[in-house]
Amino acid sequence: MIAVCVREDRITVSGHAGFAEAGKDIVCAGVTALTQTLIKAVSDLTEDKIQYEISPGRADIHYGNLSEEGKLLVDSFFIGICMIADEFPDCVRID
Repeated sequence: MIAVCVREDRITVSGHAGFAEAGKDIVCAGVTALTQTLIKAVSDLTEDKIQYEISPGRADIHYGNLSEEGKLLVDSFFIGICMIADEFPDCVRID
């Protein structure tokens, strides 16, 4: 199961969906795409400072006071994650 924790100053994504074998898991692919897009979008589209560490099965994203644009990007990430969690509740948990 993938656990996603969204807080005021950080986001943590950990685990594996277990929906399908590695390389064919659409749930993992969706969560990974949203996570990587969030990191790139905040870095490229805002002046916000962001620190992150990504490893297999884990992403830790830390940020300070986000701009309105940064908050909107985090909200968009959260909406996408919630949609995946609603569709695949046995694979994604939001903490």
